[in-house]
Amino acid sequence: MAATVSQLGEFDEIIDARTPAEYAEDHIPGAASFPVLYDEERVRVGTLYKQVSSFEAKKVGAALVARNIADHLERHFADRPRTWRPLVYCWRGGNRSGSLVTILKAVGWKAEQLEGGYKAFRRLVLEELQTLPGRFTYRVICGATGSGKSELLRALARQGAQALDLEALAVHRGSVLGSFPETPQPGQKHFESLLWDRLRRFDPARPVYVEAESKKIGNVRAPDALLTAMWSSACLQLEAPTAARVAYLKQDYQHYLEQPETLCAKLDFLTKLHGHERIDRWKEMTRSGDWDTLVAELLVDHYDPAYRRSTLQHYPRLEETPALAVEEVSEEAMDELARKILA
Repeated sequence: MAATVSQLGEFDEIIDARTPAEYAEDHIPGAASFPVLYDEERVRVGTLYKQVSSFEAKKVGAALVARNIADHLERHFADRPRTWRPLVYCWRGGNRSGSLVTILKAVGWKAEQLEGGYKAFRRLVLEELQTLPGRFTYRVICGATGSGKSELLRALARQGAQALDLEALAVHRGSVLGSFPETPQPGQKHFESLLWDRLRRFDPARPVYVEAESKKIGNVRAPDALLTAMWSSACLQLEAPTAARVAYLKQDYQHYLEQPETLCAKLDFLTKLHGHERIDRWKEMTRSGDWDTLVAELLVDHYDPAYRRSTLQHYPRLEETPALAVEEVSEEAMDELARKILA
């Protein structure tokens, strides 16, 4: 009897038997990729199925699947103990995962197939993201850019609080300059899977700390149910002097200081808002290394007005929230502030 998505936590390992391309688009968090057909092989078998016959496709496919499973057995599964209990899934819980489960069971392992495959998992994620965010009480960390919101969130996590780091899940800091160097964002589907996995591990009896975010975090979008819950939640408001924010951002965005032309290219996206003259001046500061002036102007002229518009619009409870003074944005200072908040 096949296992259901509600039993994901009962297995020693979760195996994704789909192609590497399918796995890259999205997969069950924590699943390992062991394809029974690789991308080119799946295309080859599919072409035979459409252009020749299902019989010819199955002959070729069976040989490829057998060869790939043998490779996995010899190179990856040989050291698994007799008690190993893996859960295997493919697209719909069909032949690909079924073939691997059959062999694993023949060896003597307690392998099981996921009923409905990835499609059943994806359906569960979409359904639960409509209701799961509403089960928790949130404390939303607000504050102008560079005031240490992300640092405080990490500090709270270090102190044992429940922290939902959306920017870490999205691999993006949320602004036009917020991409991580040489690290691509997950696609929308995988971001949702990661978010679902994080939320389901929280205790509804304890608050969840989260940083205020816009609807879009880079190229991915936060679910409406989560945003609605956050917007109606109590807030923590950080307030740091401009000099402290500049110092922190120069450190946090060090990659732009090392690659000024990359920053210049990003600044072009702000031309419609600020005009060519100001953007050209900011580019001159970038190329000449006048970082303190550049960062201060970006904060005062771009980020701070955008923050005030967006945050006050979405977080009505912010105005009743007293500010927490931040003199220095550092790990030590944020650890101390986190201890005070949790006390």
